[in-house]
Amino acid sequence: MQAANVFIRPYRTDDAPHMARLYYDAVHGLGRRAYSAAQISAWAPAPLQPIDVLNRAADGRMTFVAADTSDQAVGYVDLEADGHVDHLYCHPDFAGQGVASRLLETVIQRAEEQGLAVLYVEASELARPVFERHGFTVTARRDFEVRGGLIHNYAMRRELT
Repeated sequence: MQAANVFIRPYRTDDAPHMARLYYDAVHGLGRRAYSAAQISAWAPAPLQPIDVLNRAADGRMTFVAADTSDQAVGYVDLEADGHVDHLYCHPDFAGQGVASRLLETVIQRAEEQGLAVLYVEASELARPVFERHGFTVTARRDFEVRGGLIHNYAMRRELT
């Protein structure tokens, strides 16, 4: 499947099962490029439950989905009201094809429309280049523990005009 056949749309509740699995598949399928097996297992020990996705999406954040020709989620991003980009995940079969960039462009546009002054994120080693291409800068490397495993990511931000 090519990214050209993917379209960006707002999240719907029927996306939850696909997004729950997509999160796990993205971490396990792409994470090994930058993280150890132990770090990946700590990050995503099991697929999310659809109820977890439903609850997150219902907390006031904006969530956008990259959908394939079957209208199934192959990527997603969410934006919290304060400008925090909490999740940006893409299925491994669609990685490197611009899907994450298109999702991030959608979030940046919506944030500007809403008058937000800044966006910020804690980006993985894998996501960092995508955010950098879209004007985010690293403010700090964050080393921390998750489920007993040490892992890192990057605090990043982008000023909006």
